Amino acid sequence: MPWLQNRAWIAAFFLIPWSGATEAGPPFVTDDPGPTDEGHWEIYGYAAGVHVAGETEGGTGLDINYGGARNLQLTVVLPLDYRTGRGGDVAVGNIEVAAKFRFLHQDEGSPLPDIAFFPRAFIPTGGQRFGSGRLSLLLPLWAQKDFGKWSLFGGGGYDLNPGHGQRDFWLAGFGLERAVSDRFALGAEVYRQTPDADDARGFTGLNLGGLYRLNPHWSLLGSAGPGLEHARTEGRYSFYVALKADY
Repeated sequence: MPWLQNRAWIAAFFLIPWSGATEAGPPFVTDDPGPTDEGHWEIYGYAAGVHVAGETEGGTGLDINYGGARNLQLTVVLPLDYRTGRGGDVAVGNIEVAAKFRFLHQDEGSPLPDIAFFPRAFIPTGGQRFGSGRLSLLLPLWAQKDFGKWSLFGGGGYDLNPGHGQRDFWLAGFGLERAVSDRFALGAEVYRQTPDADDARGFTGLNLGGLYRLNPHWSLLGSAGPGLEHARTEGRYSFYVALKADY
């Protein structure tokens, strides 16, 4: 399931203090268009995975984001991938580099949302133990519209996924979040991916998740949910947990 490589971008990202409108991104598969603030860092120590019958596969590591300029975020993800069950394994995963550029801003009273382009490159440092051993590229657009304490977010893109037996695929998702308080937020998403390999099938999943701010610099976040389509072979459930530091 090469899409697990992309679970790192889920480690997907970029939450700011929860006052008023929310920000999407981690702990969800569906990302958001909001970049890290200029001159600031956001670092996630994360663990994520997908479970199928008799096996769980995923990754853990660091997702490092820096606000390089106004409306520009630079990202590096350093993963350690794992597989449990028969043929269990642990190895360095594919390093990810990315840049998020927000080119449209929402304004109060306007129907236009925030929109960002967020290309991501997955460098085959993990070889074929976890992936195809080839460079892959995810080319998505993400949008978000805020309504007071509510945020509607979604989008997706095309993944160039070369390699023997691999297939290019589409990934898309939509979600809704609400800021319950200044410290706590809850949300849900539905996402779908088309087949990423010759022997794979399309997959649809549902996640429920939330974030709790421990203090101005540290937050806990997580999500989990079942597979809704072809769950027996593509994923009965998925999960994501992270400790976030922002400075």
